[in-house]
Amino acid sequence: MKPSRQLFVAGFCLVVLVLSQWNTFSAEPAAPGGAETKSKAGKRKIAYVTNGVDPFWNTAAAGVRAAEKEFGIGCQVLMPPKGIVDQQRMIEGLLARGIDGIAISPIDAKNQVALINEVAARCPVITHDSDAPQSKRLCFVGMDNYKAGRAAGRLVKEALPDGGKVMLFVGRLEQLNAQQRRQGVIDELLDRPMQTLDQATYDPPGKSLAGAKYTVLDTRTDNFDYARAKANAQDAMASRPDLACMVGLFAYNGPQCLEAAKEAGRIRQIKIVCFDEQNATLQGIIAGQVHGTISQQPYYYGYESVRILQGLLRGDNSVLPPNRFYEVPIVEVRKANVETFWANLKKMQEAGR
Repeated sequence: MKPSRQLFVAGFCLVVLVLSQWNTFSAEPAAPGGAETKSKAGKRKIAYVTNGVDPFWNTAAAGVRAAEKEFGIGCQVLMPPKGIVDQQRMIEGLLARGIDGIAISPIDAKNQVALINEVAARCPVITHDSDAPQSKRLCFVGMDNYKAGRAAGRLVKEALPDGGKVMLFVGRLEQLNAQQRRQGVIDELLDRPMQTLDQATYDPPGKSLAGAKYTVLDTRTDNFDYARAKANAQDAMASRPDLACMVGLFAYNGPQCLEAAKEAGRIRQIKIVCFDEQNATLQGIIAGQVHGTISQQPYYYGYESVRILQGLLRGDNSVLPPNRFYEVPIVEVRKANVETFWANLKKMQEAGR
């Protein structure tokens, strides 16, 4: 090789080395919450992590997709099928690959504070659906679960104006939203005063709670196992012939209670109150087999989570709500408004496709 050519090659390699080092150490300004986000080509990437797999989350995902288009940001939706271990693995994978922001629905808030704080040290993190208020999350997006529980309790009172025995059904009580929702139902049925979320006390499960007109017999958990959820309803009806109402606190619980009541020939004899907007629940309200349901409007969980995260990534802290709580209003769905509600729900789901 001639000396002039050697000098040319050496000079070219030096330029490449300098440029590569420049790209390595160039970074964007720090994101809110002390998290730094590295520069990437193309759209920023965020993740929306649920606490399980359910049609409820499909509606939330529709909100994510609508916001993704509107705000020009890429978003990955992750639904852990096997609980907290899967959720942690997914979050650790996102951090390893380099994510710009995460919205997470904690499965076990108390024991996931360290994980959420680890995310917060790397990128903006918010919670949705279920909160972890002791963590360093920047805000929570969702309904006031305690107030929603009280609204469900009022539906029970409408269905059983003369009182009666009530059983509650839920996936798991480790989630803060389940605890708050359950307590709201109990406090409403026992005519207790309203509690505030920051000072709430919770009745432990496993014992009967009696009021003047209503008795909450127990709370049955199923760990997101639909077959077990149905078996819990079947067992409750078999063991308590005086059971008057079943309340499903998670989206799938109501439909499983409904199916169990149908098979037992006790439909309409046992009143059913639900949460959320599964098709079976809404059809049950139309048919007069379900008294009513409390909708969280999960579409807005997804939409608002994306809106807030993309604002934070632009350095716009004004997207953070007062008290770091963006409250999505509930909708009480009964026979009088179920068809209008369902039509609007379908429009939102279509908008997110």
